[in-house]
Amino acid sequence: MKETSCGYLIQDHRWLMLYRNKKQNDLNAGKWIGIGGKLEPGESMLQCMSREIKEETGLIAEQLELRGIVSFEYEDAEPEKIYVYTIERFSGEMKECDEGTLQWVDESDILSLDLWEGDKIFLKRLLQGDHHTFWYVLSYDKNGTFIKSVEKEITNK
Repeated sequence: MKETSCGYLIQDHRWLMLYRNKKQNDLNAGKWIGIGGKLEPGESMLQCMSREIKEETGLIAEQLELRGIVSFEYEDAEPEKIYVYTIERFSGEMKECDEGTLQWVDESDILSLDLWEGDKIFLKRLLQGDHHTFWYVLSYDKNGTFIKSVEKEITNK
């Protein structure tokens, strides 16, 4: 299973979103997503998220909050587990991203963006300020059409 990070930098009720419009053969082409990427060998997920923020935005994350886990299941592709973070303390100068266009988006406008259907489920929760850790399993068919969402219980067992 592929493991990746996804983070949303937040400042003054605006979220830094990435519009995927620069990479060839991009599964996320034309969609708005958070900052993030693949876990590299030997790094923790927190290190992965910090590295991806620096690489994609030029910004340095000073405090990251793990908000939940989203497991993606696909009919004809490897499943993926994404660790979702919010970042409200960061510093540095923002740079251009080679994967797409970075844009600060007002919270009230996020759900009207061209998002993956499954992303809307956990983004609604984040936007409502719910700080309980979540775990969703989101299923898509081979054409990228959303099939279903299942919320799993997180236990400390």
